[in-house]
Amino acid sequence: MTSPTDSAATTADGPLGRERPLVPARAALLVVDVQNFCTRRDGGEFKGLSEAEIESGYAYYFGQVEKAALPNMQRLLAACRGAGIEVLYTTIESLTQDGRDRSLDYKISGFNIPRGSWDAKVVEEVAPLGDEMVFAKTASSVFVATNIDYVLRNLGVEQLAICGLRTDHCVESAIRNACDLGYLVTQVTDACTTFTQDRHDASLRAVKGYCRQVTTDALLAELGEERP
Repeated sequence: MTSPTDSAATTADGPLGRERPLVPARAALLVVDVQNFCTRRDGGEFKGLSEAEIESGYAYYFGQVEKAALPNMQRLLAACRGAGIEVLYTTIESLTQDGRDRSLDYKISGFNIPRGSWDAKVVEEVAPLGDEMVFAKTASSVFVATNIDYVLRNLGVEQLAICGLRTDHCVESAIRNACDLGYLVTQVTDACTTFTQDRHDASLRAVKGYCRQVTTDALLAELGEERP
């Protein structure tokens, strides 16, 4: 459990606290699990479901992905790249074809996304450019399943803006672990989504004490970008 901010404490950058704007030279944008497996209607997570079943069970989710989260991620990517902010991605992807390297939780859950498969690829709308790094993981938290902490420290990153899928699963896990490892985290609330509005809102409340929460518009304004 986090403790209230000590208003008397200060750092070289001013008062100690989470509500601090991104410093591009020390910041990165982390895009979590926006891949074909769980973003596309024909992705592996929804394999075998009819169009009617997808519409009845996942209409909210896909509506939010397609009309809100993905467009907001596109705007974030453009702004962060323009500001010189490092962009990184996570995907759920096994190192093997049969998934024998997966975490116990993913084996129990039945998640196996073979190395190099279509399901493992970041969707085209927000695909990496150039040598932007993608961290393949087989657990909910990228900080548990990869060497991302080592890489971020090599890059001099101290602040992380986080968006992606899903709010109450891998996004929330990344936020908690990043906070515990000493990063200042900004969650971009309308560039994340999950299966229901209630679950999304409950997750935002649960991690509010760990991070700064802003909208896409607010973060773009902070970076000097005009709103559409």
